[in-house]
Amino acid sequence: MQVIYQKACGVDVHKSFIVAVICDSTSITPKYIRKRFSTYQNSLIQFRDWLISNDCHNVCMESTGKYYIPVYNALENHISNVVVANPKWVRAIKGEKDDKKDAKWIADLFKLGIVRSSFIPSKDFRVLRELTRYLYKIVCMTSSEKNRYQNALTVGNCKVDLVFSDVFGKSASSIINLILSNDSYSDEDILSKIHGRCKASKEDILEAAYGTDLNSVQKSRIKIVEEHMEYLESLKDKMNALIEQMVEPYQDYIDLLCTIPGVSRKSAITVISEIGIDMSQFSNHHRLSKWAGLSPSQNESAGKKKSVRISKAGVYLKPCLVEIAHAAVKCKDNPYYAIKFDKIRKRRGKKRAYIAIARKILVAIYHMLSTGEVFSPTDLADIETPVELRINYISNNFKQSVKQLKSVGLTTEQILELLNPVSEESEASPA
Repeated sequence: MQVIYQKACGVDVHKSFIVAVICDSTSITPKYIRKRFSTYQNSLIQFRDWLISNDCHNVCMESTGKYYIPVYNALENHISNVVVANPKWVRAIKGEKDDKKDAKWIADLFKLGIVRSSFIPSKDFRVLRELTRYLYKIVCMTSSEKNRYQNALTVGNCKVDLVFSDVFGKSASSIINLILSNDSYSDEDILSKIHGRCKASKEDILEAAYGTDLNSVQKSRIKIVEEHMEYLESLKDKMNALIEQMVEPYQDYIDLLCTIPGVSRKSAITVISEIGIDMSQFSNHHRLSKWAGLSPSQNESAGKKKSVRISKAGVYLKPCLVEIAHAAVKCKDNPYYAIKFDKIRKRRGKKRAYIAIARKILVAIYHMLSTGEVFSPTDLADIETPVELRINYISNNFKQSVKQLKSVGLTTEQILELLNPVSEESEASPA
């Protein structure tokens, strides 16, 4: 195999130290220079200076959890080619593994150019990604606390959720707070908490409010859960403020993505934080779809196709795109994805159809960020006006034109002679 990088460095990353091996292939026999560094910042700067002094600007390391990030931060903007590889592409042979051999093996593979690079966005988008992912965790924690709150009410035989569609609405919250208080209350007190637009009957509300079996300890626990929900809501507001501050320079890209049916501002920010705005990182939209875990896997042997399940990649991006797909197929202003969804659903089912629509949206995002054009699919005319309707429209117009020509006095032979030059030109023109 041809040597792509004459000088390449393989790095075996650990929590407290790294082992680096520089492979110098300028001569016939390759030479190896090995050195060990700690993961403190000063030591990582020494590692960077050591690479520069040896004129090595091609570094490869495996993505070991979060441990590779400090090393990558120290090399970024100083070393021209820093590759973070998936461990499965640089894994050493079983029985021949230790720290020194691992680094040497990574260097030998990397110098031949057979190690795939993982997508690492720029510093700004890495910080934005941390914010959006933490906001996602806060939303998940809020949902968990809401479930605990409802479960605590169910255990205490408080059936307010059977009467009100939203337990956290204005009327339901006021009644629950009255029940959790240690003060005595009457029917008038409960009915005074009901909003004027509430559709539930008063008898059902009174029946759901009475008969609760909650002692003081259970009430205190429910109040603690409620306080935690309020705290999480305050954290959500703070995170949204930080995110808005980070995405201010990329407002044009957010507005561009919002032209896609089903894409809101929040989802557009999430997508940009995950894939960035520079689509040259991905060679084509197929690579981006595979990176997001939305493309069918290729598993074929002896002429037989096996499982084509999508991968588990895109832990944060894939749920966002599926959520966009659900909104896009329900969009009444632009039924483009709704029509495609119905066609796929009839053949493959709802779940696969949603994944297919999510992939189509991601492909549209790729091309829009690459060209800067607003959402305008090339097959939009075929979706909005099917081929059958267009054929009927053209045939009806043709019949009316023939009638008008005959009314003038032309015979059928003369009309065919008028059409012959058009047909001859169309046959002579190249396809």
